[in-house]
Amino acid sequence: MAEVTFTLPDLGEGLVEASVLEWLVAPGDTVERNAPLVELETAKSAVEIPSPHAGTVARVHAEEGAVVAVGAPLVTFEVADAPGIVGTVPRAEKPTRRVRLTPPKE
Repeated sequence: MAEVTFTLPDLGEGLVEASVLEWLVAPGDTVERNAPLVELETAKSAVEIPSPHAGTVARVHAEEGAVVAVGAPLVTFEVADAPGIVGTVPRAEKPTRRVRLTPPKE
């Protein structure tokens, strides 16, 4: 087994950080590649980040409500040893965008 850390990918549109809305996994959970991992909120929308690997969640690096910078550790996985997996994992496939409608601030 090898440990790999997945960092917050560049979500585009000049965004440099995101807030963790909800973890959809917990340490010890087994996940498949592309399974929903975490829901994040940016200044522009809410996005769901898919898991970049199949494996076991070793630890999450931010609590719900925390702000995470692009490139900062997001989650560490235990994965089966595989050629080409060293250290950090490349960015996940493009996040799924969700639009959250909120009433205007008064």
